[in-house]
Amino acid sequence: MIEVEGVSKSFGPTKALVDVDMSVPIGTIQGLLGPNGAGKTTLVRILATLLAPDAGRARIAGIDVRQDPNTVRSLIGLAGQYAAVDETLTGRENLVMVGRLYRLASPLAKTRAEEALERLGLVEAADRPVKTYSGGMRRRLDLGASLVGRPRVLILDEPTTGLDPRTRLDMWAFIRDLVAQGTTVLLTTQYLEEADQLADHIVVIDRGKVIAAGTSDELKSRLGSDLIEVEVAESDLDRTTAVLSDVGCGKATIDEVRARITIPVCDPVPDLMAALRVLDKAGITPKDLGLRRPSLDDVFLALTGRTTGDEDSDAPPTTGRRSRQRAGTPA
Repeated sequence: MIEVEGVSKSFGPTKALVDVDMSVPIGTIQGLLGPNGAGKTTLVRILATLLAPDAGRARIAGIDVRQDPNTVRSLIGLAGQYAAVDETLTGRENLVMVGRLYRLASPLAKTRAEEALERLGLVEAADRPVKTYSGGMRRRLDLGASLVGRPRVLILDEPTTGLDPRTRLDMWAFIRDLVAQGTTVLLTTQYLEEADQLADHIVVIDRGKVIAAGTSDELKSRLGSDLIEVEVAESDLDRTTAVLSDVGCGKATIDEVRARITIPVCDPVPDLMAALRVLDKAGITPKDLGLRRPSLDDVFLALTGRTTGDEDSDAPPTTGRRSRQRAGTPA
């Protein structure tokens, strides 16, 4: 349903996308992960016909986004990072207006608006001005606007940013329902748990390049079966890193901000016991030590040496301490 082949895009000297490839089957959720400025929104804008790629091509349902943008727009719905709704209109009026912009007949636009309001739990607030809505209600209304045209492809650019946990769970359930009915979803997010919960397949993008792709389990398998996590006093971090250098079966990730070391292990119990022995011998008492399953956050940190909340920049940081990794980390 979505095909991206060798897409590149630059803004002056800044390379926002570099030779990006991606393929999304019909009726699935494609997760697109990356830090701030990694190129996620640039790719979304290209797929939504709002930007033209410098090289490569992108297709929605076989339609080239550059050669036939009007047809592509009839096939997609887009919910961006910020709710694009008119605060002076009611929720119902916003949705009817969007339906009319899709060139739906007035009765059909009203019917579609009513359906969207019901599915998103906004019926009681439908005739209130949007300026009286909470942030979560505005996000739901914005999603409803993207659904009025019954899109075959729904592009969600960080759709749950700023939502409370309960509203986020409700949004996840709604997205799953859409996919069960045949909608294809492209989901960009900084919430790694969100991608873990929803995405059938995940692409990790960093500095405009695809650095990893696979299912959630496939990406996690890169780190081994389990992880030892050790938190120590900041003054003990370097010494602890050194004494644990032979523990585990993979490269350790060191989070300098939280003075935390994460080590992939293949033999969980023996490796945990080995870690305890070397720490005791070195006279290091950890603040916390445990064994856990890897998460997508661990995968992203191992791949990039930073978290999804970091700003993407080619220039080295001038202030603050950043997560780092031992030499040899994939980039």
